[in-house]
Amino acid sequence: MKEKNNTPVADFRDTYPKFTPEMKHTHKILVPDMLPFHFGIIVDFLRKDGWDIEVLHNDSRAVIDEGLKHVHNDTCYPALCVTGQFIDALKSGKYDPEHTAVMITQSGGGCRASNYIPLIRKALKAEFPKVPVISLNFAGLEKDSGFPLNVRTILKLAFSIFYGDTLMSLYNQCKPYELDAGASDAAREDCLKVIHAAFDKNKYRAYKKLTKAMLERFSKVRRSGEQKVKVGIVGEIYVKYSPLGNSHLEDFLLSEGCEPVVPALMDFVLYCAVNNLNDAKLYNKKNASTPLFALAYRYLHHVQKKIICITEKYGFEPLHDFEHLRRCADKVIHQGVKMGEGWLIPAEMAALAETGTDNIVCAQPFGCLPNHIAGKGTIRTLKQMYEHENIVAVDYDPSATKVNQENRIKLMLATARENLAQEQKQENK
Repeated sequence: MKEKNNTPVADFRDTYPKFTPEMKHTHKILVPDMLPFHFGIIVDFLRKDGWDIEVLHNDSRAVIDEGLKHVHNDTCYPALCVTGQFIDALKSGKYDPEHTAVMITQSGGGCRASNYIPLIRKALKAEFPKVPVISLNFAGLEKDSGFPLNVRTILKLAFSIFYGDTLMSLYNQCKPYELDAGASDAAREDCLKVIHAAFDKNKYRAYKKLTKAMLERFSKVRRSGEQKVKVGIVGEIYVKYSPLGNSHLEDFLLSEGCEPVVPALMDFVLYCAVNNLNDAKLYNKKNASTPLFALAYRYLHHVQKKIICITEKYGFEPLHDFEHLRRCADKVIHQGVKMGEGWLIPAEMAALAETGTDNIVCAQPFGCLPNHIAGKGTIRTLKQMYEHENIVAVDYDPSATKVNQENRIKLMLATARENLAQEQKQENK
């Protein structure tokens, strides 16, 4: 950047602190609490690879207040939560700003999530100017992040997601029905030990063996045969999974005697890969990475199908086949609609309805235009397609109270319980 007289002017892009490879040995890396099941696996192997990483669990009102203080009100709620969690943690005094960095993933799409990095950098510059921001992305958004992504690390991340998805699904299928309090939590901890041991021995790609081990362990959890309301959770990627972002939605559903049904994170990964292929097909937007995305998609989808087959043999409800999700999307919306979570949201709602989960919470973060259009905007069409689909769109933003959010969900659950009672009555005739 230059003035009229060609004198160089300082540009913030050139002055922000960068995370260098040498900082791996001197800095603690903080990551936002987004994936309760997956991050336990990912953080464990990264620590053993020499990275000092910590997942933040601060979720008081102070987090939201810090986000409101440092991020513009018109910015999406997830960006506010993430920024607020970083600032609140750094202000706690538990971390040395001189030797601390923060890290966040980026999808690289048209959503404002791609602007999280400059938003966080601007917020940190105001109070912690020496704290670097690391971008974990596959779109080349931040080429000098200092966090290497070689093939080995990418494979570890991919299989961590597969195992996290399976663990999340099995836990949610057992927790509401367990006869012995805490049995599902014990099974979860046992499975994590098995997964960690596999990564330690470099056996993390033995997904058939590890999937069977998890299925066998959760099969030992004694469960009641009681029918309970199943509630799917869809929406923007952060509020769908993050307890901070969705006001501990899964815990609330469990307290209401429901079974949460949360789609796989791998579906979002495959969605991002397919969107690159669709760009080449629909918009002639081809580049050198297109064949790599095609190869990655075929391999990951192959593993997903194998895991589904193994899960079915043990009597558990498997996660969705991604190609089935694509067919579901085509019934509702074009796959060219890919901003944010785009066509994936109605695809998940349709797939849930087809597999017996008619009751759905569509998590709508404030400021997420794609989510409101592709999510809330398709609800009417979905209800016309599936007679018993019972969907509630819940807004998550700084001004929305947990009580109001839960009351909206309770109204949906009242209808769900009535429908379940009618179904049971019909079955007993």
